[in-house]
Amino acid sequence: MRFFRVIVAGAACGCLGAVPLSAGRPAAVVASQVSTAHGSASEPLAVSLDWSKPQPRIGRAVIVFHGIGRDVNGYYRTLQDAAEQAGAAARDTILIAPQFLDEQDIRANRLPADFLRWRGAAWEAGAPAVAPLPMSSYDVVDALLARLADRSLFPDLKIVLLAGHSGGGQLVQRYAVVGKAAAALSSAGIHLRYVIANPSSYLYFSDERPAQSRSASCRDFNHWKYGPIDPPAYVKLDAANRWPQREASYAQEDVIYLLGDADIDPHQKDLDTSCGAEAQGRTRFVRGQAYFAYLHARHPSGWNQRMWFVPGVAHSARKMFTSACGINAIFDTGTCPDQ
Repeated sequence: MRFFRVIVAGAACGCLGAVPLSAGRPAAVVASQVSTAHGSASEPLAVSLDWSKPQPRIGRAVIVFHGIGRDVNGYYRTLQDAAEQAGAAARDTILIAPQFLDEQDIRANRLPADFLRWRGAAWEAGAPAVAPLPMSSYDVVDALLARLADRSLFPDLKIVLLAGHSGGGQLVQRYAVVGKAAAALSSAGIHLRYVIANPSSYLYFSDERPAQSRSASCRDFNHWKYGPIDPPAYVKLDAANRWPQREASYAQEDVIYLLGDADIDPHQKDLDTSCGAEAQGRTRFVRGQAYFAYLHARHPSGWNQRMWFVPGVAHSARKMFTSACGINAIFDTGTCPDQ
């Protein structure tokens, strides 16, 4: 895995120079300070502009989330290429790519102790970091969105896109249900869209599944991250249980599911084959269609979600996001064939 080397400079967010991702297209490297009730910690990310100072005229912000391999460089390049192909539609856009580090990344890159790190891919499901603070990966997303909602920094921002592929798609899908920053964006008059591409699994709101499994060997099929039982600490529920309200709100969110119609290998190396995931179907393409049908059946009115197929594409973030449908989902180019 390639990692952005960063140096923490003080307590505030700051642009720390540029690291070339490809010829002529640098990205600023930022050690972003994320603060919650637990305290503050550092999170690395690539960003196309110095967002520590006001950026008037920026009308669109795109945050892309990497997969299990944590290849933030590759995802950032993909986002740059999609923006280039979008042409004028991508003008006045800021591109952002956070990186969720593993414990081994801290050791291998000799990073300061205040950098957030997770165990394996636990960040996909909003788990708390193992160090230096028990901060959820969703807290990181909240912090990014809060900065974008700051009208002193982004006075002309109109839309924010959260786009994730594979593991990043899992993060985006679950954050769309339980995230806490949408209200701040809405209050600032900023629209929020979620682009969910080829995730291994989805958050169901009931015990219904297309390939139900209630055997003794799969007792946790409806537990988080596959269902609502025992969610992480970030997901606080009141005594009346807010899941029905969360589900109803999610069904009305601007969500685009991007499914590669060739992502049909039941043995693909990064596919979740746990019994909780297998209960949702054998492949990502099947699981995505089943989930869309499940949720739409439960919410036939007030439905504001779309599902687009990307023809001939298997499990590739680059091919998904640089396809006609991927570019349209992110930049509103209007070039995705009708689905």
